[in-house]
Amino acid sequence: MKKSHIALLILMAVAIVYIVSTSGNYSSYAGFDKASQNEGKIYQVVGLLNKDKKIHYDPLKDPNYFSFFLIDKEGKENKVVYPGPPPPDFERSEDVVLNGAMAGDEFHATKILLKCPSKYEDGKFEEKEYEVKEYKAQT
Repeated sequence: MKKSHIALLILMAVAIVYIVSTSGNYSSYAGFDKASQNEGKIYQVVGLLNKDKKIHYDPLKDPNYFSFFLIDKEGKENKVVYPGPPPPDFERSEDVVLNGAMAGDEFHATKILLKCPSKYEDGKFEEKEYEVKEYKAQT
């Protein structure tokens, strides 16, 4: 074999290892049931805010604690904890997309994406994303 062929094979092996190692970092869509079966693994959960239950945020007591109840697309309700203030227009959101992991009976979100009907303008849809950096779910 020529040296160029060997170098090409090594380069391809390095590329495959890189792709495989980074593919494990992507979160996948799931419901609360699947997320609770794999506690600590990052998932994206899509659902509706349960407006019948209390939304808790007391900035004087703890400005980094926000909790609410979400009903996922499979119909399961779960408490969600977010380490930050609630996003603007949170109560008016139509759909809520969360990134995070289960920790016991709670879903600890690291990112909240809202889809609000008030954001439609001339057929365009605006999404807002909120993220907490360097947050680890408590286990």
